[in-house]
Amino acid sequence: MSDAQPLDEAAVEAMVSEALAAIAVADTVADLRSVRLAHTGEKAPLALANREIGRLSPADRKVVGQLLGQARARVNEALAARQEAVAAAETAQALVAERIDVTLPVELSPVGAVHPITGLMDRLEDVFVAMGWEVAEGPELEAEWLNFDALNFRPDHPARLMQDTLFVSPVEKHLLMRTHTSPVQIRAMLQRELPIYVVCPGKVYRADEYDATHLPVFHQLEGLVVDKGISMAHLKGTLDHMARSVFGEGMETRLRPHYFPFTEPSAEIDLKCFVCKGASVGNPDAPCRTCRSEGWIEWGGCGVVNPRVLQACGIDTDVYSGFAFGMGIDRTVMFRNSATDLRDFVEGDVRFSRSMKGMAR
Repeated sequence: MSDAQPLDEAAVEAMVSEALAAIAVADTVADLRSVRLAHTGEKAPLALANREIGRLSPADRKVVGQLLGQARARVNEALAARQEAVAAAETAQALVAERIDVTLPVELSPVGAVHPITGLMDRLEDVFVAMGWEVAEGPELEAEWLNFDALNFRPDHPARLMQDTLFVSPVEKHLLMRTHTSPVQIRAMLQRELPIYVVCPGKVYRADEYDATHLPVFHQLEGLVVDKGISMAHLKGTLDHMARSVFGEGMETRLRPHYFPFTEPSAEIDLKCFVCKGASVGNPDAPCRTCRSEGWIEWGGCGVVNPRVLQACGIDTDVYSGFAFGMGIDRTVMFRNSATDLRDFVEGDVRFSRSMKGMAR
């Protein structure tokens, strides 16, 4: 018979108490894993005591075996209960820390941007619609008579040459890609009742190079008024209102004498430089790149509608007169944002559209 001394109940209870105390202070699953190894693993006190049972007398073996079995069961039950509590606490903490509001809207597709040219045309249309004007549109493939003859362009005018105008084959049909939106004005005078107040935005085509300052396809916005008693004063007031609507209060315009076949008298429209406000003129210490220190920026052309144009559309010039104006939308957006390359407008990069400044309201 072995001379090994059996464990008494107090010693076993001390082992269990130590294990239960360690289990009670374990706050994480990782801590609990360490406690499990220390008190139920192969080298745990209860496990080592269990190995000694074989050295006891048969009578002591039964008593000590029951005692250790009950002790190990208490420890395992405490571990299971603590495991459940710690796991639930960690799950609750993770739900709070990693909470996602599933009711919030999500981006299902990339967000685009309104093209700056489209945005400016929409803004200008709103300005004129608010004044009671109408928006007029026409085809981009146009008849030569509407594009040139009705607008008082002589047959030998340089603009009709093949190097400037994109004629559509066969040339004998006298069809071309419109070089300006003025044919829309002619259509308006032929089709609408007088008086006429229309604004005409759209694409136009020229046989130009594709480079930083030229595009074969660009955009214009033209306006036409035909009514009784119309004069240059009405034209100047309209241009001033449009400039302030686009560039903000305080913007000034000026008219310089010029020549256009479809207006008489005719003028170029200049904008007061919105960067230097004219302070760079004659001041070499403060040059302005936007206006080249001239104080003004060329914006477009305008004038009183030539009587020949009105007569070509069957309008009585003894009763009615009118004015017209036009400017490039691409150019307006370009110098408003100090852009240097027109090709950026047609590359389709949404980052470029997002970088464009909004126009003043």
